[in-house]
Amino acid sequence: MEAEFQIFVILLAVLAGTALVARRTNIAPAILLLLAGTVLAFVPGMPSLELPPELVLLVVLPPLIYSASVAMSWREFRYNLRPIILLSVGCVIFTAFAVAAATHYLIGLPWSIGFLLGAIVSPPDVVAPLAIARKLGLPRRILVVLEGEGLANDATALILYRFAVIAISTGTFSLTKATGTFLVIVIGEVLFGAAVGWISLRARHRARDPQIEITLSLITPYVAYWVPEHLGGSGVISTVACGLYMSWNGPLWISSATRLQGIFFWDLVIYLIEGMLFLLTGFQMRSLFERSKAFPLDDILTATALVAVMIIIARFAWVFPATYLPRLISSVRERDPPPPWQWTFIVAFTGVRGAVSLAAALALPFALPDGESFPYRDLILFVSFGVIFITLVGLGLGLPPVVRWLGVAQAGRAEHLAEHEQEIAARREALGSALKSLEAITDDRELSDEVVKLLRARHEVRVNQLPDSLDPDAREVSAMGMELTRELIAAERKFIHVLLRDGKITDEVRRRIERDLDLEEASLANRDLRRLPL
Repeated sequence: MEAEFQIFVILLAVLAGTALVARRTNIAPAILLLLAGTVLAFVPGMPSLELPPELVLLVVLPPLIYSASVAMSWREFRYNLRPIILLSVGCVIFTAFAVAAATHYLIGLPWSIGFLLGAIVSPPDVVAPLAIARKLGLPRRILVVLEGEGLANDATALILYRFAVIAISTGTFSLTKATGTFLVIVIGEVLFGAAVGWISLRARHRARDPQIEITLSLITPYVAYWVPEHLGGSGVISTVACGLYMSWNGPLWISSATRLQGIFFWDLVIYLIEGMLFLLTGFQMRSLFERSKAFPLDDILTATALVAVMIIIARFAWVFPATYLPRLISSVRERDPPPPWQWTFIVAFTGVRGAVSLAAALALPFALPDGESFPYRDLILFVSFGVIFITLVGLGLGLPPVVRWLGVAQAGRAEHLAEHEQEIAARREALGSALKSLEAITDDRELSDEVVKLLRARHEVRVNQLPDSLDPDAREVSAMGMELTRELIAAERKFIHVLLRDGKITDEVRRRIERDLDLEEASLANRDLRRLPL
């Protein structure tokens, strides 16, 4: 037990150190964590760490999917539903068949094994590519499509995966039955996920306690995922539906105290889960290397290279027609004009595979019902890890120069500036609405002049904090004002500490004052215009 805890502490230290290196080198943390885990796996004396598939599929995946779904805009998800479905369902199925055909005709794998391998490596990851893409300042629609695809494609892949395993185990497969089952799973999980979200919101609203509400929020994704998964579904669609329901309806039901504490809690949980997941994925290289000795090295490398090339080619072969062919219909073209080919290229290029593919490979049974060993199990494991490694490192490192070469970030910067202009306008309109409410309240109620004066002063302070525009001079003035405000907050903190040290206030008083200062400083960070793209 002590040794396991020591390994856990070492992994936390590596996670923190890798994050610092990633910030200095501007390389995606997921890439460095995978490389760090691979290196650590071969350190002499380091015990072998197996990544239990049930840990990923039943414990890690639900909160990751739920958190991403809550952060997703339901309106944007619905608007981009066509490309999201074409990618998360159509591209996954197309890639699975492409891998099956390539491995069957070029290296002689049975059709069933090739399709199983294709189902495992077909879904792109949602974590790593988005972490890279957000840093590059890509247009919002590209991010929404990639995120929506990453949320839903795991469900398609896991359902195909189960069909393939059953077909290999029993030797039979019915396309009609599989299609009907797929539709039932999708419809049932959407309804169940929305129901879980509805119940969760009302339970949290009745609790009216941040600690209880955050605990309920942590339970929610597991309820949404485990029940459908136990009944033979994927659980992914249900969790996505639950998260989208919470995203759209939560703001009016969740208190400000819960929201502030919950954002910090979920940010930390997701940061630790994602980091540990990529570290442990790298650790699997050692056990996979030992298992690979049962196959000729040339066969393993050939199969890995072939599958990696096929999934990249298949994605490009699917994304471009799926983007432009529907727009040959005039109604679709008028409602949604075709995007620049550079945007489509970025979506096609961003096909990084992640830990879900490895977990699915690890979850393969060791033996068939008749007692025979599961065919090609170790080869599938090694190829799956190789594809993850090649796409994460290769495509992940290649995405920034590709974005610069295509000039896509320029559209993203213009879009972000327009978005912040809208934000300033929305803040001003909201403050104007609040002022009208204050005037109505003053007319309806007998308020003292002191109270009205205090409320108007608060309103004027908030109005004055908004910049007039986002031109460089205004941004410079706003940035200087925020920096000076931070210095004043720091001076206030030091004075409060002196009062505490001299015994003039209690620790409880100091904590309340510090909380107000922390909230004010966090508000400054939220409005910092220097974060806008130049």
